[in-house]
Parts: sequence; C-alpha cells; structure tokens
Amino acid sequence: QVQLVESGGGLVQPGESLALSCAASGNIFRIISMGWYRQAPRNERELVATINAGGATTIADSVKGRFTISRDNSGKAVYLQMTSLEPEDTAVYYCNAYIYTQSGQKYEWDQYWGQGTQVTVSS
Repeated sequence: QVQLVESGGGLVQPGESLALSCAASGNIFRIISMGWYRQAPRNERELVATINAGGATTIADSVKGRFTISRDNSGKAVYLQMTSLEPEDTAVYYCNAYIYTQSGQKYEWDQYWGQGTQVTVSS
C-alpha cells in the first residue's frame, strides 16, 4: 500500500507565492518519478511539473520560470515552489508518483495519486 499526502494549498493574492509538499509512504521499493498535476473547474487534469529518479525535471510551459519542482534526499518527498501566482493557476493540485513496490519476489510498478490540495489565486 502506497500513500501520497499533500500539504500547503491555500488562498493567495495574484503575484504572491505558495509552496506545496507531497510525501510518499508505504511499501515503496523504488520511486521512478514524482510530480504535480492540476485540475481547474471544467478543465482536464494537466501536468504541472515532474522530477524523475535521476533528477531530470519537466515543467509545463504555462508555469515555466514561475514554478520550481524539487525533492528531498530520500526521494520520497517532492515540493512545488510557486511564485508570481496568477488567477489562472487556481486549481486542485494533485501529487503524482510512479512507484515500484515489492511483495516477496514480485516487483510491480503503478501510478499513484494524492487526494489533492486546493490552490486559489484571487484578489
């Protein structure tokens, strides 16, 4: 069983900053990648940023230069530093991870999601 627990959402004004955190726990053998997606009302869920086991990052064009993704030394926590926030960034932000789990001699990978955290940018 794997859990992703997010924290750090909230209400901010345009131009302000906010940081999100996500911690993975459970029967983790290896984390392939972790990242953040977001979903605004009436929109599809979209990629925001990801970081893989090697440290390579992918950042959506819409947030490039404003958002930064990082992880801790254990590789089991990922952070999203958001600056110069805009009303268009308002959405539920979901932590995402691709993780290998081990059960005896069996290894398998799967995609996991956090419960989501609301980010609202409004004056």
